[in-house]
Amino acid sequence: MAAVTEVSFDLLHKYNVPGPRYTSYPPAPSFSEEFGGEAYEAAIAASNEGDSPAPLSLYLHLPFCERLCYFCGCTVVITGQNKVPLDPYLSALDREIGWLSERLDRRRPITQMHFGGGTPTYLSPDRIERVGARLREAFPFARDAEIGIEIDPRVTTREHLEAAARSGFNRLSMGVQDFDPRVQKAVNRVQPYEETRGLVEAARGLGFESVNIDLIFGLPYQTPVSFRETIGKILSIAPDRLAVYSYANVPWMKKHQKVLEAHLPGEREKFEIFRTALTEFQAAGYEYIGMDHFARPEDELARARADRTLWRNFQGYTTKAGTDLFGLGMSAIGGIGDVYVQNERDLHAYESAMSRGGPAAMRGYRLDSDDLLRRKVIQSLLCHGVIVKREIEQEFGIPFDETFADALGKLRDCASDGLVELLPGEIRATSLGRIFLRNLAMPFDAHLPTEQNRPMFSRTL
Repeated sequence: MAAVTEVSFDLLHKYNVPGPRYTSYPPAPSFSEEFGGEAYEAAIAASNEGDSPAPLSLYLHLPFCERLCYFCGCTVVITGQNKVPLDPYLSALDREIGWLSERLDRRRPITQMHFGGGTPTYLSPDRIERVGARLREAFPFARDAEIGIEIDPRVTTREHLEAAARSGFNRLSMGVQDFDPRVQKAVNRVQPYEETRGLVEAARGLGFESVNIDLIFGLPYQTPVSFRETIGKILSIAPDRLAVYSYANVPWMKKHQKVLEAHLPGEREKFEIFRTALTEFQAAGYEYIGMDHFARPEDELARARADRTLWRNFQGYTTKAGTDLFGLGMSAIGGIGDVYVQNERDLHAYESAMSRGGPAAMRGYRLDSDDLLRRKVIQSLLCHGVIVKREIEQEFGIPFDETFADALGKLRDCASDGLVELLPGEIRATSLGRIFLRNLAMPFDAHLPTEQNRPMFSRTL
């Protein structure tokens, strides 16, 4: 990716525009509250049909945090030092697990599960084991299932890790963001390096197969020099995967982010920070997967990209293509065949819905034939960096160049800038274009508004 080191600021500025992250197509702003519980139940029933229904992926949302990180864009419940009673939420989760289990075909194994938040280790170790046992009672798990949990090193103990290991978790995801003390203080997340490294070493000793670390670039007081120091410390920890996210500054959605705006790096410096990360991690042997993600060449994520089995959903990149994803808990989102569904985003609304017998679905979306076609095209570009026209034509019975004449016209400017190759049989992102994948996907997006009355998306870089 040598071309990235030479990209001009003018080119960066040209493509640094608001755009979706494409964890779904259409993106979540297209979801409708007209899609409710009955439609969700119908989607589950339809997903069970056929001789070989799709395997399952579960996402379980645990929204509680003691403190608010000022960069956070997640749906969280901040409790302070005095932990709130968890019984109402865990009871609601238990009901939802039972509700879903009753409706799913037992032939469908769980091949992937992830606990996210919030802070899953807000739960005590015994509660983690209790929830894990309930899930294994309710659903059949594949022997090689990927079972991951997000942890916050500030509130995670060895006992938490031991409980997770006993519950079958084999993957760990850990937020770091930055080790610079000034940055940490500004974003209200003080997290010592030694503490973080110690937890990773403990996890490896307990048999966790994979460790992922999340960083964020574009935070207050960050510079390329300071971020290089953080990268050096990360390399000494040697995670298997890395996510280096662009800070999504969306104060119109997350008002607490306004406290950061006075000290954010400028557009040019922010890109230099990312360029530093790209250069350093690739030099250390990590492969750039795209859309902020890095992995060791031997990691399943890198292999999946190489053999074109990589997939992207609400959890980011995954090797488990072809699964139906079910979200459990407040605000959780699922993707089931041609349907997306999201649970109530308010804590009490979610708990009330489950106390009435469920489901807690509050909005969703059913894809039509054009949506399915465009989702396939966008997924191919984001996951593999290439769209093979013949494959799309055969699967959907359409003439590619005619169907996407408008998108191809918009991509010609990207081709002139060296981001994409428009070949007779395929569309292929260049090495440079792989950092602009969101921009390359946007011409294929039929739901992207031409004019926005209010901000909807973060910037692409």
